[in-house]
Amino acid sequence: MLKITGKTDVYGIFGFPVKHSLSPLMQTAAFHTLGIDAVYVPFEVSPEDLKDAVAGLRAMNIKGINVTVPLKEKIVPFLDRVDEAAAFLGAVNTVKSENGILIGYNTDGDGFVDSLEEEGVDINGKTVLLIGAGGSGKAVAFALLKRGAGKVVIANRTVEKAKSLAEKLESYGKVEAVSLGDIENFLEEVDLIVNTTSLGMKESDPPLFDYALIPSSAVVVDIIYKPFKTKLLLAAEEKGAKIINGLGMLVHQGARAFRIWTGYEPPVDVMKKVLMEQL
Repeated sequence: MLKITGKTDVYGIFGFPVKHSLSPLMQTAAFHTLGIDAVYVPFEVSPEDLKDAVAGLRAMNIKGINVTVPLKEKIVPFLDRVDEAAAFLGAVNTVKSENGILIGYNTDGDGFVDSLEEEGVDINGKTVLLIGAGGSGKAVAFALLKRGAGKVVIANRTVEKAKSLAEKLESYGKVEAVSLGDIENFLEEVDLIVNTTSLGMKESDPPLFDYALIPSSAVVVDIIYKPFKTKLLLAAEEKGAKIINGLGMLVHQGARAFRIWTGYEPPVDVMKKVLMEQL
């Protein structure tokens, strides 16, 4: 049974809406496993109320929060400082309060790369085809380059958006921008194919490219985890390619947040097991 005392620390998540969030389950299980006296609760915060909510964090000595859509970019101006990833991305998904000083982090991209490493995938020097240039694509591309990928080819429906992201990333490594229609010209040379778009969540979603052309030597990753296997992953599996869904990214971005807040090594297996049971 959960025992709350005057010593219990409070953590939580800001989002709008937030009822669907799996973070409370995952982080509560992590605190419980390590015997940390803390609770993790969802806070539904509308964008108009965000400034007041952040002031509330300081006033009530809440130790840390996660931040989800649509507040990741909006929270940045209300924080005291942000880490390198959050500064580059202009978005924060984790906030730590250190004696009332609020520090913002973005653990999405590193969480993604951690999930690959857990599956035995080495990105060092590898060529990655990244589909999507939105918030998730940006975070994943940044982390891939920072952690040693040889080249990232960004494919997006609006090629201008891909080009704009590629220009921002140039100082971190080799990047190229292409349209979705050009994907098939690059498939022979890629080691890793990553979908960061929401296409694939619905049964009626069209394919991103001709899945029959997926090379069996590639690792294919979809950051979607509902469904567990999107059409992209099912097609890749049929071709004999190694496949990874987005559950690991969800777990590892949360694990990094846990580490930032507590300084303890997170119980990743427990966090993953709780999510698997829920899903």
